Amino acid sequence: MKLIPRDVPPRSAWSLEQAGVPPLLARLFAARGIRSADELDDAPARLLPPESLKGCTEAAVLLADAIQQGQRICIVADYDCDGATACATGLRGLRMLGAQPEHIGYVVPDRAVHGYGLTPPIVEMVRARGADVLVTVDNGMASHEAVNIARGLGMKVLITDHHLPVIDAQARVSLPEADVIVNPNQPGCPCPSKAMVGVGVMFYVLLALRAELRRRGAFEAAQQPRIDALLDLVALGTIADVGRLDDNNRRLVSLGLKRIRAGRMQPGIAALFAAANRDPAKATSQDFGFALGPRINAAGRLAEMGLGIECLLTDDAARAQALARQLDAINRERRDMESGMREQAELMLEALMPQDEPPAALALFDPDFHEGVVGIVASRLKDRLHRPAFVFARGQDGLLKGSGRSIPGFHLRDALDLIGKRHPGLLLKFGGHAMAAGCTIEASSFDTFRDELQRVAEAGIEPALLARQLSTDGPLAPECFTAEAVAQMDAAVWGPGFDAPVFSEEVEVLGQRLVGERHLKLSLRVQGTVRDGIWFGRTEPLPDRAQLAYRVSLDEFQGRQRVQVVVEGMAD
Repeated sequence: MKLIPRDVPPRSAWSLEQAGVPPLLARLFAARGIRSADELDDAPARLLPPESLKGCTEAAVLLADAIQQGQRICIVADYDCDGATACATGLRGLRMLGAQPEHIGYVVPDRAVHGYGLTPPIVEMVRARGADVLVTVDNGMASHEAVNIARGLGMKVLITDHHLPVIDAQARVSLPEADVIVNPNQPGCPCPSKAMVGVGVMFYVLLALRAELRRRGAFEAAQQPRIDALLDLVALGTIADVGRLDDNNRRLVSLGLKRIRAGRMQPGIAALFAAANRDPAKATSQDFGFALGPRINAAGRLAEMGLGIECLLTDDAARAQALARQLDAINRERRDMESGMREQAELMLEALMPQDEPPAALALFDPDFHEGVVGIVASRLKDRLHRPAFVFARGQDGLLKGSGRSIPGFHLRDALDLIGKRHPGLLLKFGGHAMAAGCTIEASSFDTFRDELQRVAEAGIEPALLARQLSTDGPLAPECFTAEAVAQMDAAVWGPGFDAPVFSEEVEVLGQRLVGERHLKLSLRVQGTVRDGIWFGRTEPLPDRAQLAYRVSLDEFQGRQRVQVVVEGMAD
């Protein structure tokens, strides 16, 4: 691994310090492109206006008409945390804005039975509920046939999504013929926050709907519903879906965290914190990504996402707690299943790749793999080998369902598009983003897919990109190894595109031993001071001296707090 120190523009760091930002945070923020304290202002007024999203105003008119005419609205959700939070945000928001509870509902596809997104069978389920308006959240951009069927049945269709649109055989963007589409990534949308996730798009539609209803005299500005009460859901979905933290996403997450830390959150969010044994008063974005998000996602992977949505929808604290405990149990099952699949995948890799250097991309399939966790296993393999990775499982229909994860510099969805053009009919369905994508193939096509993915990767990935690199913030000053400094860092919003602090320096390894059979407990001399350390998931011993990349955390034991070094990597 190559450790690359981040550049810290001195003028930006000085400007931030002069504005009152603590010196450590000033250096970290400056290294991530923040030039002035004004960019750290998370006041709601600093959020992008709803009008910046193409179609948002039209969506507001459609929904306002439906509410005032007593029409039935049905949300079609996705089975991940972004889809669940977007669905809960939409339903809660519509109720707040005057929709009668009996006039709104939702359906969510079963991953194994229906596949992803709005499909003809899902349209039939929506029709059976008597819906007049069908609203998608976190899906719909590839649902051309289903949208046509829904409109043919007399339903209005509103797509709220953030996924890239379909590119047809003539390399043209192909949009479904919905009544309205709200998606920052659709052609002609001026919204600068292209990284907004599905729950963020739904939140903006609700802001526009509130403005439209206010314009119609449904309520006075002073009495308008507080849509910001939903920001805890928006923050959770944004981090769990790995949305890049541009300025707007960072503000959305920061506002949501403030509400949670102040105790103002949905009962389901509070229950999930309790199930994960996390303190909401000290909530961080890492809690969303590593504690709450996985518990919601587990429902869509191994059970039925309705459990996760109901947890986020209920106002009954006792019911929320019961659902959160159920989600926690499912997540434990998911972790066990994932561990077994990962071990099996690693054994397959050892058999397939006796050479030192793995191929430019990986594709694995085993009949015992479970469709619900292939994406997680692909992510783990990608992290371990620093290669794009696809993992397939056999679905109930006999087809192979694959989920892939990529590395910077290799656009996974574009790679699938190229494979599909070279081998017409090979990909029965595909879609996704640069860093994550999925596809469906015939079992007999797996070898062709694997070989073609490797060819596309070999041609499209610069050799330098296959070398594992980690950006670091250089050494951490001795005076910053304090509980106060760690708390300052934990209180900030970190995530994709605004990475959490990782420091690096040469240390002396004084002692090391295995704990829990999978982790390396360390005693390190860092800048002359002996400090406790741990490297999770590492079993190989370290040399006496090593250039380590690490973060710092507070380790609490018997009521005492100690700053602990958590190792993230080691320079080659």
